[in-house]
Amino acid sequence: MLKWALIFFVVSLIAGFFGFSGTSAATATIARVLFGIALVIFLIFLVLALIAGNAVL
Repeated sequence: MLKWALIFFVVSLIAGFFGFSGTSAATATIARVLFGIALVIFLIFLVLALIAGNAVL
């Protein structure tokens, strides 16, 4: 998921450089949403790992 966020971010930068502001804004929004989803999934797995680690001890 982070790979796709990075791809959309790079596309946004390139589109912004060439003056396509609408495309740049849209791809930046998609990249931000994908990064947010990846961050939430990471935090969920982190909490689950900490809970599982405490259960083993």
